[in-house]
Amino acid sequence: MTYAAITGWGKCMPPAVLSNADLATFLETDDEWITSRTGMKERRISHVNAIELSYVASMRALACAGLKASDIDLIVYGSCSFDEMVPNTASGLQYKLGASNAASMDVNTACTSFLYSWSTANAMIRTGVVKRALVVGVELISRYMDWENRGVAVLFGDGCAAIVIEATEERTGLLGETLGCIADSRGILRIGGYGATYANANVTFGDMSWIFDGPQIFKKAVQGMTDASAKTLAKVGVTAEQVDLVVPHQANSRIIEAVAKYAGIPMSKVHLTVQKYGNMSAATVPVAMVEALEEGRLQPHAKLLMPAFGAGLTVCSHYAEWGERTTPKDVSDVELAPCDKTALQMVLEMRAAKDIRGRSAAGLAAAYVVDQKPFGSQ
Repeated sequence: MTYAAITGWGKCMPPAVLSNADLATFLETDDEWITSRTGMKERRISHVNAIELSYVASMRALACAGLKASDIDLIVYGSCSFDEMVPNTASGLQYKLGASNAASMDVNTACTSFLYSWSTANAMIRTGVVKRALVVGVELISRYMDWENRGVAVLFGDGCAAIVIEATEERTGLLGETLGCIADSRGILRIGGYGATYANANVTFGDMSWIFDGPQIFKKAVQGMTDASAKTLAKVGVTAEQVDLVVPHQANSRIIEAVAKYAGIPMSKVHLTVQKYGNMSAATVPVAMVEALEEGRLQPHAKLLMPAFGAGLTVCSHYAEWGERTTPKDVSDVELAPCDKTALQMVLEMRAAKDIRGRSAAGLAAAYVVDQKPFGSQ
């Protein structure tokens, strides 16, 4: 039987750090308010586009696997903050890498996009469609942020990580998953102003308005991630006690703690990055996985559980078993271009640009109405 081993991994984090103290300079908030509600202390703001972040992370993952870009058959690019919608952003990464033999596709299931992308590439390898794939999780949420809205501005950050998976006869890699969507709750987390609904509708791109129903998101996320994790573990015949490490979507420390509690897994087995990177949407799980390797928490043959949720409301939980190798075969010397601004400077520039356009988040929120009826209803 064919499996898909994880043979390469790499991350790319923008150097500019936006602290809770920085946010307090333009929002009515402080470190205690943010930390007590989210567990977040800081997050990153990117000075480059998502393709550039993805390029650096991918080159590191390829070097780690001992491969060239031309060895890759497929690129699956998981995100909900694409540099472009047409053409797809995956093709931009393919071009920059020089991965001339690869097919390229974008996957958008919001914060679960990396894990859904991994499922897609894993299935293609296991069914013989391709032999080697590059899977990317990347977000530039800062570019879509309503920096006037304290409820969301304190939560999100930018980042990227990538893995390489290759066909093998060894039983390793992604071995089971549960995918789902609580579609009747899709209205509790959405970004207005981005998409064809708003095209030619007197809405300027960049005037994003967020709907973020925190209490409902918490409830649905905990329920969805817990149920998906139980189903996944049952599928693969593994108990919660046998899981070595949980690498969850890092949306909020309270959500993570609740999922661990209901899943019957102690927090000592959970790898956290939310305190230093915030919610990086599709990038949270792969970045946390790479850091677990770098810090020695992810050991050879470890049993991993990766639950997540995202707008839609997509839910999933993935189970993987690591192989023997936890160190890179080689190291890439590719680096990001230098950043000559602080994170706070970049955020203040984004806020100023919105003010110049003369549109308010409240005005945008009133400009669109989305039918919340289930598909097919009258």
